[in-house]
Amino acid sequence: MQHSAWHDLIKKELPQGYFAQINQFMNEVYDKGIIYPPREKVFNAIQTTPLEDVKVVIIGQDPYHGPNQAQGLSFSVPEEVPAPPSLQNILKELAQDLGQRDHHDLTNWAKQGVLLLNASLTVPAGQANGHSGQIWEPFTDAVIKVVNQKETPVVFILWGGYARKKKALITNPIHHVIESPHPSPLSAHRGFFGSHPFSQTNSYLKAAGLAPINWLA
Repeated sequence: MQHSAWHDLIKKELPQGYFAQINQFMNEVYDKGIIYPPREKVFNAIQTTPLEDVKVVIIGQDPYHGPNQAQGLSFSVPEEVPAPPSLQNILKELAQDLGQRDHHDLTNWAKQGVLLLNASLTVPAGQANGHSGQIWEPFTDAVIKVVNQKETPVVFILWGGYARKKKALITNPIHHVIESPHPSPLSAHRGFFGSHPFSQTNSYLKAAGLAPINWLA
């Protein structure tokens, strides 16, 4: 993990030596088999979005587990890889909410202050949630706690039951939480479609005196 404002603040939220445990875990799993994302992309979310720039957090569960999909940003895949179903539904909702986005790599969101954070930062090939509960949750919960401490308003977008459990970590009253069912095909029609998270987020940011996100970029 690159040294940054994130590093010291996350370290304060974790038991002593936890970063060493993470490195040991990654050494073991990447030596044994195929793990996604590529090791250099594991911390992509906090490397792409500096703490001081965070205005929005979108929490996912774990990386995509197919070849070339995961890039260390929740819900995002590289442009040359077909969009998975949940991402397709996110873009459908965006089209209804604010307009058509003609590409599906979400890196531009991350560069504008949208922290695209998965609760688990690695996954074995072909095994959804394969590293869930093993090492990552204390670290990613610490990331959420650090954002919670910000003195400028942040919008937390919680899609689905797993992400909504993280609401307990968002205790600072200046922040705003948007919740809905998950965008997966199993649940998108139960309230994700029509929830307008993108325009809602921008309305809140503007009301707080912050620049809105260009979700179509």
